[in-house]
Amino acid sequence: MRTILLTGAEWTAVLRIGLGLWWLESWRHKDRKGWLERGTGITWAAGVAAEHRWQAVRTGFDKVVAPRPRVMAYLVVHAELALGLGLVSGFLTPVALIGGLLLNLLYLVLMIHDWAEQGQNAMMALISLVALFAMSWQVWSLDDVIGLF
Repeated sequence: MRTILLTGAEWTAVLRIGLGLWWLESWRHKDRKGWLERGTGITWAAGVAAEHRWQAVRTGFDKVVAPRPRVMAYLVVHAELALGLGLVSGFLTPVALIGGLLLNLLYLVLMIHDWAEQGQNAMMALISLVALFAMSWQVWSLDDVIGLF
């Protein structure tokens, strides 16, 4: 494939690294003390879920998240950090891409009414798919260095 400056594989690695930086920025600007100590993130999400137009979202939130808000807060905060680090370093890249895609799809469904949030999550999901199917771990990754995947 002919491209400018980099090979096709290198451009998909750029996408992967950029997506990882996006996840790290999401983690960096999150009020972790609020999320982890005061439960603000899950409380906010509970309000969004309670007013959601789809009954399945309300029911799913009530059954999965509401009974364990502290665990879910830790899961969200640390998942964003792990996804960012995994994608930037290229370690367990397919796992990180699939995990990020699933997390973006969850965010997309939860925030169905918020167009700004929809655009961000749709774009991140699209980049995840492209990076996954283009096997973006082939260059500039720990996966390539140690022979994973």
